[in-house]
Amino acid sequence: MDAYFVAILTIAGIYVILALALNLQFGLTGLINFGVVGFFGVGAYASAIATETLHLPFIGGLGVALLAGAVAGALISLLSLRLSGDFLAIVTLGFAETIRLVFNNEDWLTGGPRGFLISTRPVMQGLGRGEAAWAILGVILLAALVAFVILQRLAVTPYGRALRAIREDDLVPATLGKNVFLYRLQSFVIGSMFMAAAGSLYAHYVQTITPENFTTPVAILVWMSVVVGGAGNMVGTLVGALVVVTLYEGSRFLAPWLSFLDPEQVSALRFIIIGSVLILTIRFRPNGLLPEASRVPPAPAVPLTHPKG
Repeated sequence: MDAYFVAILTIAGIYVILALALNLQFGLTGLINFGVVGFFGVGAYASAIATETLHLPFIGGLGVALLAGAVAGALISLLSLRLSGDFLAIVTLGFAETIRLVFNNEDWLTGGPRGFLISTRPVMQGLGRGEAAWAILGVILLAALVAFVILQRLAVTPYGRALRAIREDDLVPATLGKNVFLYRLQSFVIGSMFMAAAGSLYAHYVQTITPENFTTPVAILVWMSVVVGGAGNMVGTLVGALVVVTLYEGSRFLAPWLSFLDPEQVSALRFIIIGSVLILTIRFRPNGLLPEASRVPPAPAVPLTHPKG
């Protein structure tokens, strides 16, 4: 049970980083990124290739993943950010599927469907299995904390307020002299870098990655985390990721009670549970469990006047 608990927390930490990155792009800036798994996968494979093929240490693989995420985010941004938000959504979705096909077919580089084996760990060698699991959990939770601190700090600075203004109506900040395209580009690239970093951590945690690790269900869980937690609120997103991953992973305990269902049906039922939580959240808490605080100042009190005479 302890090992399973550690595994849930480890995966939750990775999803926290993904959800915080998406919240920067969507919650603060209004950029619809349906290609979360594309950047997640780019980071995972870039880090794996850097450590296993180029023989770099883990920190070097993480750096390569960040660079790959930044380049991929910049390319997608330059192709689509000047167009409508719907176009960005379509482009990012196509990017994720294209990247998955590349991972699946370029056997010489990625191992294809057979998978890519990774021996490099983000912790020191020589630890026992249990000790290594706890150490990796510590590394991932530390990374999630660093991501939260950085992105929360960005959210409360004038930079974050500019992103919110662009989200609400990009004409107003443009009129005030803000370079709207540059702000959007920066937001998308920063978010993509954090997604790639999450991919690097995931790859070195599971030690074997295949293209099937980077499919649409992962993106669905990340989007649910943002929506359930509260788009635009980094604390809410963190809570949302923990809630969604705990429900999804905890629903595995239902399997012994559902022996009349095959494994695929049980897997589908787990998504039904998560979907039901999303529907209930939207019904009763449409802005999420911890919605973004209103930035509208209260109306000034109207002074009472007394008629003369």
